[in-house]
Amino acid sequence: MSNNSVKTSTPMHRLVQILCLTFFCLFLSGLPAHAQVNTPAQDMALQVRQWLAKAHGVESSSVDIAPLDTRLKVQTCAQSLTVDHPFASRDTVRVRCAQPVWQLYLQVSFAAPTTSQAKAGPVKTMVVPKRLLPRGTLLEPEMLEEVAMNTQGADTSLLSTIKDVEHAELVRDMTAGSPIRSSDLRRATMVKQGQQVMMVIGEKSAFQVIIRAEAMQDGRMGEQVKLKNTESGRQISGVVIGPNQVRGL
Repeated sequence: MSNNSVKTSTPMHRLVQILCLTFFCLFLSGLPAHAQVNTPAQDMALQVRQWLAKAHGVESSSVDIAPLDTRLKVQTCAQSLTVDHPFASRDTVRVRCAQPVWQLYLQVSFAAPTTSQAKAGPVKTMVVPKRLLPRGTLLEPEMLEEVAMNTQGADTSLLSTIKDVEHAELVRDMTAGSPIRSSDLRRATMVKQGQQVMMVIGEKSAFQVIIRAEAMQDGRMGEQVKLKNTESGRQISGVVIGPNQVRGL
């Protein structure tokens, strides 16, 4: 008497099993073997190279960053990193994170420009800040430096000498190493309402008198302003010639 309780595999069952195994293998082969995820240090290096490339008119591939101390662990930053040159030299870069709060100093160098870079544009001297300068800063020569950069096209608004920013203030925030354009500046406010100013009357080569007066309005370099003589109380006018300095009309 035969035992019908034992089930045997049929050719159809074996075919279904083979097809399922084949599809499963194909599915696995389509998945990436290992998803590439940058470390915080690699993300930082990428952002630093991008900033330096934009600030100095070079290719990011020409920027070399000195290796960090192996004991130093870079934390993941929840926001975009802030990059600037804290010193006069462009070989030092400061990287700051606002959340969590940390900062690092990196040593960088620039490779010699390749032939393709040399063809990118003519080299021109530009004026750049040595550090982050907020809007409204009255520019002084020690805050700036002249650097040579490749230019794309003829941008006539770029300033080429530090003398071009004399008696000027910024109308927007400027990061270290970013070229300054004429549109970034305006004549600086040298005299402010309510402040005491020195008023010069007469010519230095002849007869000259200096009196104290109170500014009745703000004034930029070369502008005419109203003042009040602090001794007589009379209202007078003068032309702004420097910080808290006015020449009588």
